[in-house]
Amino acid sequence: MLPSTINYDDFFEWLKSSDLEGWHDDLSKLVSQQLDSKRWGDMPAWIQAMQNLPDIKSAVQRFDEGVMIGNVDDITPKIRRELQEALMGLHPWRKGPFSLFGLSIETEWQSDWKWDRVLPHIQPLHNRLVLDVGCGNGYHCWRMFGAGAKRVIGIDPSAKFVFQFNAIKKYAGVTLPIDVLPIGIEHMPTTLAAFDTVFSMGILYHRRSPMDHLRELRELLRPGGQLVLETLVIDGPEGQVLVPEGRYAKMPNVWFLPSPLTLVSWLRKQGFVEPKMVDISTTTIKEQRSTPWMNYDSLKDFLDPQDSTRTYEGHPAPKRAVVVAQLPF
Repeated sequence: MLPSTINYDDFFEWLKSSDLEGWHDDLSKLVSQQLDSKRWGDMPAWIQAMQNLPDIKSAVQRFDEGVMIGNVDDITPKIRRELQEALMGLHPWRKGPFSLFGLSIETEWQSDWKWDRVLPHIQPLHNRLVLDVGCGNGYHCWRMFGAGAKRVIGIDPSAKFVFQFNAIKKYAGVTLPIDVLPIGIEHMPTTLAAFDTVFSMGILYHRRSPMDHLRELRELLRPGGQLVLETLVIDGPEGQVLVPEGRYAKMPNVWFLPSPLTLVSWLRKQGFVEPKMVDISTTTIKEQRSTPWMNYDSLKDFLDPQDSTRTYEGHPAPKRAVVVAQLPF
């Protein structure tokens, strides 16, 4: 049974009359299993945080230049404090920022920076069915919707991210065609081939087999669909890959960091056409940092304190690349 604060009724109603109709029954059961409170010891606290969210209405929302809901004058300072306290019950907030009724949720990641790097290079999202793999709390899903997508589905196995997303959706509009499901890509049907655009941002280096991940992404796209992939890379020629023996930037689950040319070759090997490297950016401590909304260690703590071009372990510091590619028709 789903928590009372999470509602997928509109999504499942849409699913029954969509091209994804065959996914309905299995997905409904899976979502309930993934949000079973027995799997998540902190879930009672998350449910309480959702129940503490004040009831506020606003017709003002913007998703094209950020995620901005309501105006500062819509609520009193007292209600804004109640809103902040309730949202803090879902700490830490990693992806954002969000603006709710004048309250700024300053997240660990300035995720709008990444979106600004990606957006100029992708096919227009207008009227497209979009999947965001490993979407976290759904920040980029809102930006995809703001860019014109007809429906956005985000997937992420972390239940807390699902709660954070639904806290935002409570104020954005619960019937909007945008949802975050508590599942991983391994739970997706292997022959779906339905999405116009699939995003995988910040996921590839967490997969033990990058080729399997690229194959999974390919199988989710319709013929002619576009993949938008963002991942960690290293400098070097085609064929060069870093496989950290221990941790990378204090992360234990980092497996493969290819050079940009290697990444493009992987995409060609998986049957993608016209793969293009459209951006390479070094992550800075201004883009990823600790804030009151995420007060644990962040990037500056993961780098060599004497040399910011190296990680704590001595590897090249995080550099992220964006590549876009197509499936043939």
